[in-house]
Amino acid sequence: MKEKTWRKWEVAGLFFVLIWGNLFHFVYNWSGQNDLVAAIASVNESVWEHVKLLIIPWAVWSVVEAAILRRGKGGVLMARALGLLAGAAFIIAVYYTYVGATGANVSIVHILIFHVAATVAFFVSWREQDKGLLRGKFWAVLGGILLLGMVALAVYWTYFPPALPLFTDPQTGQTGRPMGELRER
Repeated sequence: MKEKTWRKWEVAGLFFVLIWGNLFHFVYNWSGQNDLVAAIASVNESVWEHVKLLIIPWAVWSVVEAAILRRGKGGVLMARALGLLAGAAFIIAVYYTYVGATGANVSIVHILIFHVAATVAFFVSWREQDKGLLRGKFWAVLGGILLLGMVALAVYWTYFPPALPLFTDPQTGQTGRPMGELRER
């Protein structure tokens, strides 16, 4: 695959992740708090749910990109996994640094953190794909496992969140979308 074409896919992916992440911040409430939508959309304002807004579209785009680029750039899945881990770590680290240093909790800053994290994630993924150090079946399988693992955790922790501040909505004090709420409906 030509360098120009690959870069266009990367830019398209960045916009896909940014649009999905911003839109799916609201989709859960728009859906009437649908139990199935909870798996792929933010259910509260916890830091983890903001990370999930990166994980889900990132994984979707990674599958698309891996299918399209399988004959061109190698090492797509491992590069995408590393990018996702970098973006998730960025959201968590910057959020807690920002809130800890300022005591503020401003929505526009959360949006900016998400946008910069997505950009950082794509940069890490792009650099790894460009260098091509982690190519081959082993790295592809490991990258796929990491991506699937992150998606599985994002969905699982929506319904069974650990009792940690990362999963707690700072506005309501609630965590995730407990399965008890699903049974009560």
